[in-house]
Amino acid sequence: MKKPIMLALAFLVFFVPILLTVNTGQAQAAAPVLNLDVRSAIMIEAKTGKILYKYNENQAFPPASMTKMMTEYLVLDAIQKKKLSWDQKVTVDEYGAFLGKSKTSGVLLALNEVHTVKELYDAMAIYSANDATVMLAKTVAGSESEFIKLMNKTAKEFGMTQTYFATSTGLPLADLKQFASESATGENMMSARDSAILAKELLTRYPELLETTKIPHKTFREGTSRPLKMDNWNWMLPGLVKQYAGVDGLKTGHTNAAGFCFTGTGERNGVRLITVVMGAKSFLSRFTETSKMLDYGFTNYKMQPLLKKGAQVPGGEMAKVDRGTDKEVAALASQDVLYPVKAGEEGVYKPKAVVKQVTAPIKQGQEVGSIKIVGSNGKADEFLRPIDEQKAGGTLVAKDEVEEVGWIRLAFRSFFGFIGDIFSGLGNMIKGLFS
Repeated sequence: MKKPIMLALAFLVFFVPILLTVNTGQAQAAAPVLNLDVRSAIMIEAKTGKILYKYNENQAFPPASMTKMMTEYLVLDAIQKKKLSWDQKVTVDEYGAFLGKSKTSGVLLALNEVHTVKELYDAMAIYSANDATVMLAKTVAGSESEFIKLMNKTAKEFGMTQTYFATSTGLPLADLKQFASESATGENMMSARDSAILAKELLTRYPELLETTKIPHKTFREGTSRPLKMDNWNWMLPGLVKQYAGVDGLKTGHTNAAGFCFTGTGERNGVRLITVVMGAKSFLSRFTETSKMLDYGFTNYKMQPLLKKGAQVPGGEMAKVDRGTDKEVAALASQDVLYPVKAGEEGVYKPKAVVKQVTAPIKQGQEVGSIKIVGSNGKADEFLRPIDEQKAGGTLVAKDEVEEVGWIRLAFRSFFGFIGDIFSGLGNMIKGLFS
């Protein structure tokens, strides 16, 4: 009796852990052990939103000046919608002048001083200037309180579920004294995942942002009697203390409550990564910890071509068409499909078609489905959001136009389909009688 029991125990000890490891439920390999000395962190591939590394990524912490990424987004959005212009003049009010005199990061704005939106934007994006930031917020929305409402609304739309904004700058409410928003119900909070979501939205919609964030030095009020040299707080930029090849953004942050934070981005060999560290111990350590993630990401991942534009996905070559002159239409990949793949896993990932039934009329190039990227176990990797997983493989589009069928032809089609179903049913019944 003892021998079978011992064999059973041996099976449990040695084979069950292996089986559990194999059946992970996701295609990606086990997460790397990077031993980061931070409160939370995450790294994603920027195009797809695929998560390459994560640590405590869903817990919300004070983000400090990483808050300004949302302010940057809303300024760029207002520019695109022509609600603002880069050369629009902004006159500094008492709030801007108050922060200009504070000991926080700023460009020493004075009451009634006038600057363009572009000058203030550069001061915010390069030097994290709090005084410039609030003036931009008020210019976009009329008041910081209204701007904060817009920040939180946009965060919700992006799927940032662990985020709350109380200020446009990331400063604690106490530092704003009489200028603090009366409607604020708490301090700024954001998770590492949400910071990555915000960074991805910024880079996807407004990639021109990087032309500003990659500037290491710039002079504010250049050519005047009060010039101020702005050194970028992102010391991973080329020529700065912790320079890292390929890094061109994005936003640092620091308060006593937040510790030292950094949302970074960089590109090498066609791979763009977004990293977030929150709660690092020192000014420089946030860059050291970021380097560990970037080293891992750039060393191990490359963008692998999985499908050419115009190609068909096996098993999803045709989309069914309702009420069309043709009952089907060829479904083609709308773009080249590139996917971040770890070294050694080049043959693991395959495109899988998710074809929709569509109703005529169909235009050439109209969306008729999507492409999902799955691993050898048929499962998808982990992404920032469901929407990122849906978009990672791109869309399927109709190869040809399909016109809507006339009512007479549709009636005949329905009639003969009905007759066909009857004879098919009779055939099955007769076959059943003699089987």
